[in-house]
Amino acid sequence: MHAIDVSEWSFEGRFADWTADARYFEYTKAVNPIGAGLTPRIPIRRFPAELHQGGPTRVVSLDLAGELGVAGPATSPGLLASFVRIEAGDEVATAPNATSELYYVFSGRGTSSVNGETVAWGGGDVLTLPAGSHSTHRADDDTVLYWVHDEPLLRYLGVEATVPRFRPTRYPAERSRAELARVAAAPRAANRNRISVLLANAGQPQSLTVTHVLWAMLGLLPAGQMQPPHRHQSVALDLVIDCPPEGCYTLVGNRLDDDGRIVDPTRVDWRPGAAFVTPPGLWHAHHNESGQDAHLIPVQDAGLHTYLRSLDIRFTTRVRMRLDG
Repeated sequence: MHAIDVSEWSFEGRFADWTADARYFEYTKAVNPIGAGLTPRIPIRRFPAELHQGGPTRVVSLDLAGELGVAGPATSPGLLASFVRIEAGDEVATAPNATSELYYVFSGRGTSSVNGETVAWGGGDVLTLPAGSHSTHRADDDTVLYWVHDEPLLRYLGVEATVPRFRPTRYPAERSRAELARVAAAPRAANRNRISVLLANAGQPQSLTVTHVLWAMLGLLPAGQMQPPHRHQSVALDLVIDCPPEGCYTLVGNRLDDDGRIVDPTRVDWRPGAAFVTPPGLWHAHHNESGQDAHLIPVQDAGLHTYLRSLDIRFTTRVRMRLDG
């Protein structure tokens, strides 16, 4: 074996340095960038129904990107919610770079043509569409859609959604309402933390969610009742389907007292057709002090959190559900 003399070899310019962006922090000063104010918290925010009432066909993004310090539009770091208003006889085309889209038909009637297939929908229906969906939504009557997708998550990851993970799915309003009525009529239903029906997909047998990223629920808030506080690490983008003019609201806060009530809460009043953001990790409880039932549909990124085993959903049952008891 012959030794190789490399003393006269020149490697200058052959290797990249790659150290310019390296940074180092002492652990306790960097482990919690949210607490340190470097990463903005997700705000509690309400979007009024006036954003979609009247006027021309349009898409109104519920954009909090500026407050979140992320590329927009985005309602949360991983999701974007929008109101889609379509005047009768008009249409809107959508093709987000998203793995999951969910449409709730708040009002109206029409059709959607998606990748060569057409489906009809009406008030109260839910549609979910997978990656690669190029859609044209046409309204027979004046229509309002609540549209949520995960394009902000893909924008952050720097990726394109190319592989559908589930088939396009429609959840008819009649079936959803019948399932909710059956749940509400069950013995001891009033003792449950929530009276609701989770919308699930056959392609998600482990997470039992509406898509592999999104979670959705049709919920009932009975007259004169409250739903005890709970929390989870997924963000909730809630749409109020219907409620009385006064008396329905959500309380949101950081901690509970010894009786299981939220300490120093922020109050979010409900209005039909309004949407609001419930940040992850905060306790929240829904109250109905009116004489009429109310309904809402929350959409969350809980499908992703369930897959990551990070949802960490928690409940308290230390408060009575009856407000008059």
